[in-house]
Amino acid sequence: MISNKTVKEIYGKTPFYKNRTETDTLFALPDGSVSLKGNLDHAIRFIEDYQLMSPELWARFVTQFRNTSPKADDHDDGWRGEYWGKMMRGACFTYGYTQNEKLYEILCDTVRDMMSTQDENGRISSYSYEKQYRGWDIWARKYVLLGMQYFIEICKDRKFIDEIVRCMRGQVDYLISTIGLESEGKILITKATSHWRGMNSSSLLEPIVRFYNITGEQKYLDFATYIVDCGVISDENVSIFEMAYEDKIDPYQYPVVKAYEMMSCFEGLLEYYRVTKIEKWKTALINFANRVRLTEISVIGSSGCTHELFDHTLVRQVNTMYNGVLQETCVTVTWMKFCFQLLSLTGDSRFADEIERSTYNALMGAINFNKLEKNGGLPFDSYSPLLFNTRLRGIGGKKTMADGSFYGCCACIGAAGTGIIGKAAAMMSDKGIAVNTYSNGTVSYKTPAGEEMSLSTVTDYPASGKVTFTVMNDTRESSEIALRIPEWSEITSVTVNGVSVSVKPGEYARFENIWKKGDVITLVLDVRCRLIEATPDPKDENSGYHVSLRRGPLALARDKRLKGDIESVVLFSEGSDGAVPCELNDCADFEHFYSFTVTESNGNKIDMVDYASAGRTWDEESLTTVWMPTKNYWSVDLKKPINIVSPNSWNSSDIRFGFVINKDGYVGISTESADVFTLEAVGANGDYKIKTSSGKYLDISPDGEKLIVSESGSIFTVKLYAQNRYKIFDCKGRAVVGSNDPVRKPLISFESPSFATIQIVRFEQV
Repeated sequence: MISNKTVKEIYGKTPFYKNRTETDTLFALPDGSVSLKGNLDHAIRFIEDYQLMSPELWARFVTQFRNTSPKADDHDDGWRGEYWGKMMRGACFTYGYTQNEKLYEILCDTVRDMMSTQDENGRISSYSYEKQYRGWDIWARKYVLLGMQYFIEICKDRKFIDEIVRCMRGQVDYLISTIGLESEGKILITKATSHWRGMNSSSLLEPIVRFYNITGEQKYLDFATYIVDCGVISDENVSIFEMAYEDKIDPYQYPVVKAYEMMSCFEGLLEYYRVTKIEKWKTALINFANRVRLTEISVIGSSGCTHELFDHTLVRQVNTMYNGVLQETCVTVTWMKFCFQLLSLTGDSRFADEIERSTYNALMGAINFNKLEKNGGLPFDSYSPLLFNTRLRGIGGKKTMADGSFYGCCACIGAAGTGIIGKAAAMMSDKGIAVNTYSNGTVSYKTPAGEEMSLSTVTDYPASGKVTFTVMNDTRESSEIALRIPEWSEITSVTVNGVSVSVKPGEYARFENIWKKGDVITLVLDVRCRLIEATPDPKDENSGYHVSLRRGPLALARDKRLKGDIESVVLFSEGSDGAVPCELNDCADFEHFYSFTVTESNGNKIDMVDYASAGRTWDEESLTTVWMPTKNYWSVDLKKPINIVSPNSWNSSDIRFGFVINKDGYVGISTESADVFTLEAVGANGDYKIKTSSGKYLDISPDGEKLIVSESGSIFTVKLYAQNRYKIFDCKGRAVVGSNDPVRKPLISFESPSFATIQIVRFEQV
């Protein structure tokens, strides 16, 4: 149990967090305590200004809940109802950092607007009564509750808080009256929706426990216990939580593997543990988090290399066969939030390492700093490339709203990611403070006995590893300053007022002292460039022929805009000092955070940038890769017979879809075979006729929508994308598209170049 009087005083006044003094190790500082400078601060304030300060956007989100017929999500079992709460949570985190009173006023207004949509039975839903609980209804209601709960944390008006609590009571009481045991005539929460076997609905656990913390009423804790007992999914006698406690398999081996939703359920279990103190659930949480950390997190700090699923990312991140979307921003941010919770609970600095990795790479790379309109001007991109691909592969969770505009899930959740930066930067501990983020700025806080304390930081990290901390005022009591020593920092030096202190990577370096104004702690982290060899995917023989580079927290990437052949085979090796020669310079002539020249073992030099700076044209002009080949495994002689394969599938990255001529004379795709084709060049500009094994040629159907065969055929343009991946265009500039659902849509068709991820085909030598 925590003994820090300051923590007890602050957290004891907050109903959401009062239990944490008995369970947690680290604690968020009061709002306004952290002031950063530089890129991280810019990211937070950019999202505040570009997204969160728009009253019109908030109003559009609320409109989805108006009492219309049909209601917004009725026709497609959609998730428009999640947008408001997701963004509200991030907005509240952001206000806690910036203390922008204009933002606060906007949030007050939109909460009142949302409350005005509540019906006579207490519901706030984007679904009608006739369609309720289908699709993503409970998931969206969860977010309405969370949005209101996080607003209460920053709300300054006691009367307004009471109104919000009454509003939430109506919502929760209606849920309890209709969701529960089937023997009581209610709907089982795991059977309320067919999506992901009820996992999305089970994530309601988090706001229910938090609402119990507000009210103290047993019926709400009982409802939370009911949700836990249901086991997350509808499978009989199966509990995801129990699987995590038993710790026998990895998350990608669970019956349901939707990453974002699963982590959301575990966030709820974490809140449940804090209230009940049932130790098995703490064990389950740590087991699950560590298995995700070790098997599911990529070099850029995200998860899911088959769209948004846990799929053993450790090996899938170098899969050469799949060309669909991956590394969803929703997953990135949820992982960051979950790590922040685990960091708070355990004090394990490795979870802070994970937040840092995700922040500097996947999150910062997804922010639309240039305000590009290619995705409608949304503030975040939804998916992040790893192996020779582009940004802007699609708009995750895209839905058209009542006014005809559209938005997406990743665009809404992103602000929670930037908001977490400030919350995790420095935290209170039992003896003082733990510093997690190294950026120019100041942290102001109170010592355990309540004395005012301020710490100033000067650094150019992560350009270099040197960080200097200066105490800004005198204290009379002894207190601790703990500094995170990243697990990757193999050689770290620390001095306190000039005296060297030994430290260990992967832990906090702890210094207890009666601090005086002018005391200095100097930290030098080991940001030398390290080589990461791919973990081979047993299902992809070429996956092991890749390496990546990490410099401090930064994943390095090649970008087509830099000089040199982006597809060249690399020959990196670590020198006698264990590092790859890497020079920080300004070799990139486009906007970037950091750029480097890395020297191969043969002396050749390759220009690279930090991952977040790569791919920022959001098209093929800045084709990027973080994994680099050590072997040319993709060469194909286009003058010889080939199979044409569509390397895309929503269902699996293991299935090979070969182009075949079906019995009706149309071109379709097959998982069992692939016909043989020959490319016959027409001129020298990438134009070809595509000949079949029967001697006929590919052509376009009279309706202009399908591929057929004929005696003469059409001329197609074959454009190289990267590594034996091509786009095939007709004379109108439309791309040949292979269906990603071969059962229901087996024929090849066309579409204009857009966000589609299924425009890419691969040629295989026969």
